[in-house]
Amino acid sequence: MNTIVVNAYPLGVVHMINNGNVEDEGESRMELSVGLEFDSADEAREFYGLHAMRVGFKIRTGQLYRSRTDGSVSSRRFVCSKEGFQLNSRTGCPAFIRVQRRDSGKWVIDQIQKDHNHELGPAGESSSPILQQRPPFVTKSLVEVLHRPKVKLLEQIDNGGLSPSGVISFKRQKRGGYGAQSIAEPYKGLEFNTANEAYEYYQAYAEGTGFRVRIGQLFRSKNDGSITSRRFVCSKEGFQHPSRVGCGAYMRIKRKDSGSWIVDRLHKDHNHDHEVHMVYQKKFSTASKKFIEEEAADMVSMNLVEMNNTKLIKRSRENKIGTDWYSVLFEYFQTKQAEDTGFFYSVEVDNGSTMGVFWADGRSRFSCSQFGDVIIFDTSYRKSNYVVPFATFVGVNHHKQPVLLGSALIANESKESFTWLFQTWFRAMSRCHPKSIIADQDRAIQQAIAEVFPGTHHRFSLWQIRAKERENLRSMPIEFRYEYEKCIYQSQTTVEFNTTWNSLINKYRLKENVWLKHMYEKCESWVPLYLRGKFFAGIPIDESVESFFGTQVNGQTPLREFISRYEQGLEQRREEERKEDFNSFNLQAFLPTKEPIEEQCKRLYTFTIFKIFQDELLQSYSYIGIKTYEEGNISRYVVRRSGNENDKHAVTFSAVNLSVNCSCQMFEFEGVLCRHVLKVFKLLDIRELPSQYILCRWMRNAEYRILCGAQSGISSQELKAFMVWSLRETACKYVECGAASVEKYKLAYEIMREGGKKLC
Repeated sequence: MNTIVVNAYPLGVVHMINNGNVEDEGESRMELSVGLEFDSADEAREFYGLHAMRVGFKIRTGQLYRSRTDGSVSSRRFVCSKEGFQLNSRTGCPAFIRVQRRDSGKWVIDQIQKDHNHELGPAGESSSPILQQRPPFVTKSLVEVLHRPKVKLLEQIDNGGLSPSGVISFKRQKRGGYGAQSIAEPYKGLEFNTANEAYEYYQAYAEGTGFRVRIGQLFRSKNDGSITSRRFVCSKEGFQHPSRVGCGAYMRIKRKDSGSWIVDRLHKDHNHDHEVHMVYQKKFSTASKKFIEEEAADMVSMNLVEMNNTKLIKRSRENKIGTDWYSVLFEYFQTKQAEDTGFFYSVEVDNGSTMGVFWADGRSRFSCSQFGDVIIFDTSYRKSNYVVPFATFVGVNHHKQPVLLGSALIANESKESFTWLFQTWFRAMSRCHPKSIIADQDRAIQQAIAEVFPGTHHRFSLWQIRAKERENLRSMPIEFRYEYEKCIYQSQTTVEFNTTWNSLINKYRLKENVWLKHMYEKCESWVPLYLRGKFFAGIPIDESVESFFGTQVNGQTPLREFISRYEQGLEQRREEERKEDFNSFNLQAFLPTKEPIEEQCKRLYTFTIFKIFQDELLQSYSYIGIKTYEEGNISRYVVRRSGNENDKHAVTFSAVNLSVNCSCQMFEFEGVLCRHVLKVFKLLDIRELPSQYILCRWMRNAEYRILCGAQSGISSQELKAFMVWSLRETACKYVECGAASVEKYKLAYEIMREGGKKLC
């Protein structure tokens, strides 16, 4: 049989006609047949989805099979959505295709069953929310509410009073109304009430001229850290992106003593062609909000309040999720709930408008019962101008891989929104209370964490700290930056840090620097010295945390591709976890020391964690331990590297319960014993690790950590939640296997019935 190669349309590129049906031409019309070949399993699923849409049924991903050699996926089944009997809507439909991976890496259809045992829907019906988005089923009044502006700028609510002499005022013009008017050419000396007004003006001017604008460099006062000048540049300035051509056009504004802003530098010439028919963004832009955050820092985390003639004007909560997202997401949620009984989603509504969306599937909720002690709340979408405010809750699994614990869209970055989001996550995860959380340092986030997770240690995101350092320390001399880095990263005690910091501030006369003063007050949330004693599952302090979805899903992902990219990214991460599970149970690590302690940890730890422990064990042979104190059951040691007097740490040991602690605090931070403690254990002839120093979260059978939890004094409520999720996850695996055929179904049913007799 000749092999037919199919290049299926990638998701989001499928051609659609006005009525939503797929165009009946090209590869989308190719019939299913054994031997069809695809570049990937995903392409095969897309092709089968297009076929299903044309015939009139829906599909879902069925069973997969793995190689016994390396654990990789060797074949996959894609089935009719009515396959099996887990839900009332399913009829045990036998229709499916199976694709098998060849040695070349291609995927080939090797089995097909086309017949269905139920009525088919009308041809052209969407097979999944990924392939077609239905129009939102909302009433006219709801549409009007969703499109109503949720945030009013100062200029929209002003009473129309006269502007100061010589100052251009846009207060009486509605946002988005510039397009209907002729915008005057910018010139040096042009004056504005605020930097926000200047940006609005330059953006409107750019729209009429035929180019786009982005926010460029800003400069701050050395005295108080406030912004003194700003540059607005052509979007094609610089060369960081292929679309940029180093355009030199820009407008710079400078703040006057009176508080108004004046154009002091201007370059109008561009080195590229202008665009036509540009559309001005009528909604409250990201850049506009950025101005308000920076220029009214004291009010940034309140409900966006601004002064006007000494009166406080409270604004409506801003909404930064386009209304077209809701219908797509809700259809996706409904589809997932039909497939996954553990799927959870929640929506925050404010005055008829959706302000926040949270969702997590059953696997994420189960993972939280295992690895919810440390979470990363990733809002790195804010690094750039974004299409969608997409955030994730991420944990660290027993292979030190990122694991998804929930996803969200944040329509409004207020304390109220973050509080709702954290409370919703807390409820969805059976009230799992994390020990620590890595999140941005915005006041709204800090306040929400303190309210919802009291006692949880909040560590600031490194990317945001680095961005603020670049912004606030730009004008500082090189000597200051060197001494600053040394103070932050080399201080070993709180006394040393405080002394060095104060000396640095006095030397460079920075007592009035607002940003440095704030960072010193919050030192426990970002200075390594204060973080080392808190458990963060070994997430490095001096490295930025990688986004869970990488570049597949971010703040720039368009709506038409969001769901498909999200699913692909999630499956890719989970496939990596399955491979590491396979490695941990099948790969044999080399044991150079042959010591019982090494044998013990090889048996218990995952492969990744064992390699970390083994490295510490091998390094311990290069250290010398000297007892310096002993009284009763307590003894102290100094452990130093042979030939290096500076590399040393103090270890305290209690013989009563074999408890130990080291000044390096590796166990407190990472949950794995350090080389210094292992050296002391060697001196004391302790041949196995005490049980309290083997964390269940790092063990190969981490899903059974509830057994450890039962012995460690966790609450009965938490223990029950862990048991429910563990049993549910295990049951789901057997349900999938049992529904593969009638014979397996009968066997599975019999096993459960016999087991039920012993259990109930």
